[in-house]
Amino acid sequence: MSEVFEGYERQYCELSANLSRKCNSTSLLPDGVEKNAKVNEVKSGLDDCDVLIRKMDLEARSLQPSVKAMFLAKLREYKSDLNKLKREFKRITSGDVSHASREELLEAGMADAHSVSTDQRERLTMSVERLNQSSDRIKESRRTMLETEELGVSVLEDLHQQRQTLLHAHNKLHGVDDAIDKSKKVLSSMSRRMTRNKWIVGAVIAALVVAIIFIIFFKTSYH
Repeated sequence: MSEVFEGYERQYCELSANLSRKCNSTSLLPDGVEKNAKVNEVKSGLDDCDVLIRKMDLEARSLQPSVKAMFLAKLREYKSDLNKLKREFKRITSGDVSHASREELLEAGMADAHSVSTDQRERLTMSVERLNQSSDRIKESRRTMLETEELGVSVLEDLHQQRQTLLHAHNKLHGVDDAIDKSKKVLSSMSRRMTRNKWIVGAVIAALVVAIIFIIFFKTSYH
């Protein structure tokens, strides 16, 4: 899931395949200016490979743990491949190959050309396959990331809707509380009115009783 690592990887695979071809062709050359120039080109290419390996290492270690292990495993393969190239370069420049061996290599050069070409094609094919596999893994990781992001957005939307529902319910409850308070006030007012009416009725009844008693007393007194 790192385009930076993928870019370094592509550069390394192309450079590695090119260096392999140069090592094979340089080993067939006799000592001289042309061979020295090829050796210098290979040495410069190996230095560039070392730089790319270090860059891939730094990039891989900066990634998330879920993908870091995969890239570090690939990096170990590239380091092993680079070590093979370095050993081949050391063999070419060590001077251990005798003149007779060089002549033998020159004589066998045409016969081995086809096998060398086949080996180069296999290396290129393996490099392309590794790149394709990396691209597929990166695409799958991106797809998973997008699905996770979509799921997260959906969850957030659901939470927002639930929050709105809770706020609406809270507002309704607040309205119900206000209605209850108003009802309490009305009931309290009605209770006060009923109490006052009871006192008034009681007073009227008491007045009537007193009036009746007074009338009865008045009638009995004059008879």
